[in-house]
Amino acid sequence: MNRRRFLTVSCLGALAPSILLAQSTLPPYQPRDWSGANPLPYPDPDLIALDPRFQRYILFNTPIQRHYTGSLWAEGPTWNGVGRYLVWSDIPNDRQLRWLEEDGHVTTFRSPSGHSNGNTFDHAGRQISCEHGGRRVVRYEPNGSVTVIADSFQGKRLNSPNDAVVHPDGSIWFTDPPYGIRGDYEGNRADSELPNATYRVDGGSGSLTLVTDLPAAPNGLAFSPDYRRLYIADTAGDRDIWVFDVEGNGLRNGRSLTRLNLPGQSGGRSYADGIRCDADGNIWAGALPGVQVIAPDGDTIGIIRLPERCANLCFGGSNRNRLFMAASQSLYSVYVGVAGAGIA
Repeated sequence: MNRRRFLTVSCLGALAPSILLAQSTLPPYQPRDWSGANPLPYPDPDLIALDPRFQRYILFNTPIQRHYTGSLWAEGPTWNGVGRYLVWSDIPNDRQLRWLEEDGHVTTFRSPSGHSNGNTFDHAGRQISCEHGGRRVVRYEPNGSVTVIADSFQGKRLNSPNDAVVHPDGSIWFTDPPYGIRGDYEGNRADSELPNATYRVDGGSGSLTLVTDLPAAPNGLAFSPDYRRLYIADTAGDRDIWVFDVEGNGLRNGRSLTRLNLPGQSGGRSYADGIRCDADGNIWAGALPGVQVIAPDGDTIGIIRLPERCANLCFGGSNRNRLFMAASQSLYSVYVGVAGAGIA
């Protein structure tokens, strides 16, 4: 065995006890004081490496923080770098909330919001929102007007656009499952007129194209850092995370990347809701027991435990290395050792 091999094996051996513990006997979640009056000692016990590859993303001297609680179902966080604020949706309350980095103040940003779900910003700094209530994707213009990006396909109404991402070519890609029309809690009850699908809106012509009707219930989506792949989370069927090759204005070679398990529970299953990629190509997914981090090869390498189910997340802050997590009734964040890919 050469010296390099010996050192590699020795280092992995030193890490192995904590890794095996995290995989097979994950300790139960311990309630904590989120007020900050009784801070936890570092490192934060709920930043957990399942694989040595995740160690570099855990900052030794940073805690998970709760910034707000009071939503009914928090979703769709997105970061505005110019304004230094975070916008997210509270779908049942038909509003968008805003957290200001300057002093941590939270305000009602938009109400009503069309029961908006996913939000993002385009390359011109304009907010794009997926509305359950209006069954449409909209853009908020600098003068305050609203532009409808998409609300129908081939003469039929969309279901309830869920999440959106933007491409450097100006196109907008979004998923369209039926969750907002299944009842009157997150939108308005209605019948589906179209199959579940993922769409692309051309940045020049504004034309709408169905790029795939896989997976069964497309939810969160994210581009890889080089925009050569698109990841789509399935929240029905086998609940896998799918990956597609981006080819021109479309997708090809769709296949399952991974099927998430629930760490520490034999046979336990989890699934991703919202997803975002970091600059190294890892996928950060809102998935029990909080956030799961998946390497590009499909391995789950780490988790962030939260006391609530996390629906969606995004990277923000001046260096894009602060992970914001919209989790059920609350908004959380934690600094990590990598920046987010993309712009929002």
